Amino acid sequence: MKNLTAKQLQRIEKKKKKMTALLEITKLNDKDREAKILALKKASEEARQNNDTDSSSDISMVEGSKRKRPCSEDLKEDYLEKSIKKEDTIITEDSNPLANKKPKLIGEEYQKLRQELKERKKRLKTLPRLQLKAVGENASLSINCKEKDRIPIFLNDIQHLLLFSIHGTDSPYSPSRWCHLEKHNKVTHTVVLVIEGLSLYHFMAYESMFPHITSKLEFRLEVVTPTAYGGSVVEDLAAVPITGIQSDRLIKKYGSLEAALQNTGDVIKLLRTVFPMQYYNSNNTEPVKKSSELPNNDQFSRTQLLLSLCQLIEENYPIPLKGDLAKKYENYVMTKDEYIEATAKSPMFGLDCEMCKTTTGELELTRISVVDERLDIIYESLVKPENTIIDYLTRFSGITKELLDDVTTTLTDVQQVLRKLLPADAILVGQSLNFDLHSLKMMHPYVIDTAVIFNITGDRSRKTKLQTLAREFLGERIQESKSGHCSTEDSIASMKLAQLKLANNVAYGDAVLLHRYNKVLKMEEKRKEYKQALKMERKKYATSLFKYVTKDQKTAAVVGNEKVMNEYSKYLTASINVMDDENFDKNDQVRLVVADNDKLAVNRASQIAMEHAFTLCHIRLQEEKLKPDQIEKTFHTVDKWIRKLWQHMAINGLACVIFTGENSTGSGACFLNLKREVPENCIIRA
Repeated sequence: MKNLTAKQLQRIEKKKKKMTALLEITKLNDKDREAKILALKKASEEARQNNDTDSSSDISMVEGSKRKRPCSEDLKEDYLEKSIKKEDTIITEDSNPLANKKPKLIGEEYQKLRQELKERKKRLKTLPRLQLKAVGENASLSINCKEKDRIPIFLNDIQHLLLFSIHGTDSPYSPSRWCHLEKHNKVTHTVVLVIEGLSLYHFMAYESMFPHITSKLEFRLEVVTPTAYGGSVVEDLAAVPITGIQSDRLIKKYGSLEAALQNTGDVIKLLRTVFPMQYYNSNNTEPVKKSSELPNNDQFSRTQLLLSLCQLIEENYPIPLKGDLAKKYENYVMTKDEYIEATAKSPMFGLDCEMCKTTTGELELTRISVVDERLDIIYESLVKPENTIIDYLTRFSGITKELLDDVTTTLTDVQQVLRKLLPADAILVGQSLNFDLHSLKMMHPYVIDTAVIFNITGDRSRKTKLQTLAREFLGERIQESKSGHCSTEDSIASMKLAQLKLANNVAYGDAVLLHRYNKVLKMEEKRKEYKQALKMERKKYATSLFKYVTKDQKTAAVVGNEKVMNEYSKYLTASINVMDDENFDKNDQVRLVVADNDKLAVNRASQIAMEHAFTLCHIRLQEEKLKPDQIEKTFHTVDKWIRKLWQHMAINGLACVIFTGENSTGSGACFLNLKREVPENCIIRA
């Protein structure tokens, strides 16, 4: 080895010191924290023993132990004595020339440190991480403790994460709307515990009875579950366009699997959770009847073009959802006090508004046009904004000062007219209607947005102008007048576009859907080719959790009582090797475990959790267990179940606990985390 210069030796020495510090820093920090806690406790105890005066001085001493500068004179003397002793100790150490000198590292020790650092860095790189995005943070119980501040996510959002934890980038869904799962391929397995009967309220009101949730499951979120609208939790968790039977049903209903991916949930049912919707006829004895017949010119139901609740949120539509949105839209009014379910024959109304900029800096309504399906104008009016106009935006709005000089109609007048004019199942049609509804300060559940259902860019985030859509699909030229846009012309163009799509198919005019099989759709006479294309789609998109397990030679387990298992069995097909618990072997892919009671279900799920890539344990609590005299015992039992499953999970496993909410009332909750620590009392079955 060459002789090193003094500078090189210095650098090596510095490197050694840095490496030593990196290895020891976490241990030192932990020791410091423990030492501070012990010192504070000791100071508090001494203060209580030395002071026998009155309660007020007791309070000051406790406060003094927490402050940098003590309040009590006795404490001050004690503090000074300790400081002097500490200074004496420091002086003594400084007087010893060898006291502060750290032992120098030699070659073998240096190499050992380097190796430890490399291994530590390697381990950190392989750890999966779960992080909430803005939407997830809005639903977080930890970040938004107050109910009015939270905006819940949906059960299908949780489903997307579960699929992604197993499918990864091959998943038909991604949880990117609300969270980010890094190193998904390093997730060892996924364990889900679904508990029907418990709601968000139960957790928030009795949080202390769920210590294992609060200590182990870091991510806690409010969730809108199917119980809020009388739906099935099993269906929402398992009914993904994945299996053969489910794929055929969705293809038949929506025309293609990709279209079905955007319509998996029942749009109308989900809208019930935020809009007041009528379940029964006026006599309150019979449910509202849905019309399955199509209008003469329609080839599929117009409800398939409605924006879902998730899309309404993403497209910035005003909706009466809780949290920050409730504050934001507290001055908005609904188009009806109560709605009825939209059907294939619900009337459509084309709507367009023009706005001008006022002294508030916002755009305010100055003109509105509404047309019906026959393209007749049923309402049109100029509107006097509440605030002074500073920019008429004539080039776009077509509004001038002269037009508004004698106008007395106000925004409130327009709102009242629309509330009377629109039926309870009206479907509003327009281009980017979110802007129009914001200018109207109104909320409506049923919307067909031509900027969403038509797409010529092939990219959902890049929308096409109404002028371009009218030219390309209707062969009409609009918005070419130098005097500005005409709201009547725009509302008619939007209505024509919606009618044109309904006369064709779901994929018509949508490059995102068409670019994969547009040739097949244009050649209806080639039935064989069409069927083959759909078959190829199934292979590409119909990849379920179970299909993934089959492909990667992994297995899944579903555990529950007989009734629950019968519901899950609807979503398993003959192409998947399904076997009962006793006869399950390495050649099978899905293990069905029928348990006699809830305790046995959790015990069995914990025993087999290590053996499967995905374990789902579904518990349906009996009503008597939620009665006032039993509820606390039930909560303690549920927490034990969660603890048991957590103990039997592998490191880097994803744990998910779902409280499904109460029927038609309480929201649900979801608790998530990736396991980091070594399993406690873990029993691993071979």
